[in-house]
Amino acid sequence: MSKATNIVAISGNLTRDPELRVTSGGSSVCQLSVAVNGREKDRQTGEWCDRPDYFDCTVFGATAENAASWLHKGSHVEISGRLRQDRWETDSGQNRSAVKIIAGEIVFPPKSQSGGDADNQQPAQTQQTAQPAPVGAAASDAGDDDIPF
Repeated sequence: MSKATNIVAISGNLTRDPELRVTSGGSSVCQLSVAVNGREKDRQTGEWCDRPDYFDCTVFGATAENAASWLHKGSHVEISGRLRQDRWETDSGQNRSAVKIIAGEIVFPPKSQSGGDADNQQPAQTQQTAQPAPVGAAASDAGDDDIPF
């Protein structure tokens, strides 16, 4: 039996400003929404057109804090991580689910491209986030102690 693999990498632009919160355990969590443009052929016209896909991403620890202070709507980011499917039941008893990306690494744009000082030409920065708690564990269990920088 082969080992399952869950790896995803995207490159796109933020569709809204990052949303940072702190859990009751003191861990930082940041929510990002990223638009990724793909190209596809319109079956009716035969023309190629852009088709955006939108992905919700979650970032933990110090990387979450950096993303919230460094990025803004429209910022270009490169994110790699894993997919996680959240499932829940609505008040009316309907089953719902959503797939999101749990970021393991983010490449931030140079500050001049993310709305900072245009004279401060810095190279893109790569940040790795601490691994979040396993699925089903409380969000407060995901600590900052395992961050590799």
